[in-house]
Amino acid sequence: MPEQAAGADAADRELAAQYEAYPYPARDPRDEHRRLIVGSPSHLREIDHWVFGAQRSRARPLRALVAGCGTGDGAIMLAQQMVQAGRPGHVLCLDRSRAALEIARARAEARGLPNIDFREASLLQVAGLGLGPFDYIDCCGVLHHLPEPARTLRDLAGLLAKGGGIGLMLYAPHGRTGVYMLQDALALLAPGDAPPALRLDVARRVLRHLPRSAWLHANRNFADHLSGGDAGLYDLLLNPRDRAYDVPALRALVAEAGLSIGCLLEPARYEPSLLLPDPRLRARLEAMPLLDRAAVAEGLLGNMNTHIAYVRRPGAHPPEPDPLAPDAVPVAREVPAGEIARQIGPDGSLPHLFGQLAVRVPLPPQARALLGLIDGERTVAAIAAGMRERGLAPARIEAAWRETIVPLIRLNRVLLAAPA
Repeated sequence: MPEQAAGADAADRELAAQYEAYPYPARDPRDEHRRLIVGSPSHLREIDHWVFGAQRSRARPLRALVAGCGTGDGAIMLAQQMVQAGRPGHVLCLDRSRAALEIARARAEARGLPNIDFREASLLQVAGLGLGPFDYIDCCGVLHHLPEPARTLRDLAGLLAKGGGIGLMLYAPHGRTGVYMLQDALALLAPGDAPPALRLDVARRVLRHLPRSAWLHANRNFADHLSGGDAGLYDLLLNPRDRAYDVPALRALVAEAGLSIGCLLEPARYEPSLLLPDPRLRARLEAMPLLDRAAVAEGLLGNMNTHIAYVRRPGAHPPEPDPLAPDAVPVAREVPAGEIARQIGPDGSLPHLFGQLAVRVPLPPQARALLGLIDGERTVAAIAAGMRERGLAPARIEAAWRETIVPLIRLNRVLLAAPA
C-alpha cells in the first residue's frame, strides 16, 4: 500500500486500505472496446458551455487535472472526447490508490489514448506536488471522503489557471436515505479497523436478512452499488468517512475554499417552479435568490443523492452563454438532437427524469423542426434561415427558438459549442 500522506487520520488510513482492496468503481479494461462511460462532471461539451461560457477557442490546448481519478471513468471520458474532437491538450490523473491507477492506465492503453498521464499521490499533499496551472480540474466523488474537504478544495483552486474552473460531485443527504442508518449498524458489527474482506462478508450477510422496513429497500438510487460487486457495496455501506452536503452546505464549502458556484446540474432540476405550478408559490419563488430556490427544489424532490457543480473563483465567471446570439452554435450534449425531437410527445412536451421522478417540459410546436436543424455546425442564424425557408415568420422564429433552446439548455441536453 502507498505510504500515507501527512494529515491522514484513522478514517483516512481505512479509506486508503479500502481502495487498494476494492478499487472503485469496478472496471475491466477489456470492456473499453465496446463502450465509453459518459457522465457529469467533465463531459467536454459541458466544460465548454458551463465552465468557459462557450467563449474559449477549441484551438487552445486544454490542461486538465483529474484529482482523485479512481479507476478512471471521468479521465477516460474527457481524454477520449478530446481525441475524437481533435482538441489539443492533456489530462493528468492523480490518485493515491496504486490498484485504481493500474486499472485506469490499462483502460487508457486499451484505447490508445496519447493525451493522458498518471501520477500516484494523495490529494492531501496536492499543494506541494508542483502541479499546474490547469484550465480545468475534475474532483468527482472525492471531497466527501477527505479529512478537510474545504482545505483540499482550496488547494485545488490554487492550481487553477486564470479563467479556469472545477467540476465537483458531492453526496447529497435526502437521496441517501437509508444508507447512513445501515452504515451506523455495520460500523458496530464490522468496525473500520477490521480487515476489508471481513467487513464485506458481514455487510453481505446483513443485506441477506435486512428487514423490509429498512429505508434502503425504498431507496432506488443505489441499484448499481448493490449489484456492482464488492467495490460498489463496500463504497456504499462500509466507507469509513462519508459526508453528505445539502445545497446550503455545498455553498458554504465552496465559499470556504474561496470559490463560488457557477452552475448546478441540471439547472432545471434545481428550479422548483417546475414542481410547483401554483401561481402564488411561483411568485414567492421568483423573489428568492437562485441558490435558495435550489435548496427549495432539493427539499421538495427528496431524491437528490448527489450534487454536481461547476465552480470558479468569485468574479471569474464568464457571461452566461447567449443561445439567441446569431453566431452561437447549439450542439446536443450526448443524445442527438433528432432523437430528442422524436421523444417529444403528442402534447408537445418533452419527458425528462429527475432521478426517479418523471417530469414533462413544455416546448413550442416548432421544437421538432428546430431540433432537426441542430447538428453542431449550424449557427443560430443558419437555423433561423432554415425555418424561414419553411415559411415561419421571423418574429415567431425568435420566440419559438427561445422557448425551445432555453429549457433544453437548462436540462443539459443541448449546449452551446466552443468557438473555433
